[in-house]
Amino acid sequence: MEVADLLLVERSKQDDIEAYELLVDRYRNKILNYVARYSGSTADAEDLTQEVFIKAYLAIKKFRGQSSFQTWIFQIANNVCVDRFRRTRRERIAYSLDDPVETEEGVVEREIPDWSWDPEAVAQSRELQALVQKTLTTLSDKLRPVIILHDLEGMRYEEIAEILNIPLGTVKSRLFNARVELRNRLRPYMETQA
Repeated sequence: MEVADLLLVERSKQDDIEAYELLVDRYRNKILNYVARYSGSTADAEDLTQEVFIKAYLAIKKFRGQSSFQTWIFQIANNVCVDRFRRTRRERIAYSLDDPVETEEGVVEREIPDWSWDPEAVAQSRELQALVQKTLTTLSDKLRPVIILHDLEGMRYEEIAEILNIPLGTVKSRLFNARVELRNRLRPYMETQA
């Protein structure tokens, strides 16, 4: 844990609002990115991020410092995301990868560009990102956080194991399985672009 984090946590435990606001400022974008990728919705991400920091504030006095503050706040973020998806699972609409994508320019068919470097592929990258994001949201609750934390947030296996409270070997196998599943779900669209 960074010394600054430790000091800010200790001050926050003593009801120092300014210290907690500094922690929020330091971790807000990281948590926002994680929950946006987990949920697949930037609109939900703002609400989820706020919920994460409210829960963290209410529980800060229970923080024992056995892990870094970053690990602790990501544990809370993951739990908030899992809880939200469990509550809304019945209400969620299943998206087909064949459905069109809504973009700023209007509704377009889903397309995955050729992986070779060319201007057209670069122009289509926004649509590819949207497709990958939608596909990520279809992964199971066990696979989704592992691939997001490792491949998108750049966390080490050990950090992920601590955040998700699972063995290191489980992190590695879930990451492998998540990548295989993501690749398999995207394969039909990659083949149509070849």
